[in-house]
Amino acid sequence: MSRIQESVIIRTVVRIMVPFIELFALYVIMHGSSGPGGGFQGGVIFGAAIILYAMIYGIAEGKKKMSDALDKILASTGLTIYAGTGLLCLFFGGMFLQYGAVPLLPDNPAKVAALLIDLVEIGIGTTVAAVMISLFFDVSPPESEEGELPGYEGVD
Repeated sequence: MSRIQESVIIRTVVRIMVPFIELFALYVIMHGSSGPGGGFQGGVIFGAAIILYAMIYGIAEGKKKMSDALDKILASTGLTIYAGTGLLCLFFGGMFLQYGAVPLLPDNPAKVAALLIDLVEIGIGTTVAAVMISLFFDVSPPESEEGELPGYEGVD
């Protein structure tokens, strides 16, 4: 046998579960300011969902879902969101990420702080997911034209 056997059951389960895993990752990111979780944890979960997909369907198919260009855009966008929020606080006379300095809603600074914390969590989650996916694709072996991994030609 020259190829790794593919399981229809595993492929179907992964195809069904990946959107739910990604939805859970978004939940973890958005509730990080008020409970357990946050941008890093949610980003890891989101990245793991894409990595799971690439492990089951193949590296080439995974790269179709998350190309190198999209990965770079997401990583830089997340970093820009994080740094931009901190610089916004500096612009209004506060310290880096001192959310109370931003006078978006002068009568409700707690709501402004909550919104800016969520924005920072989104930036962190986006960057962490993109970096995890990029690391996975960088260290994974390339597939041959037949879709099999190198080194598995003679494995029975």
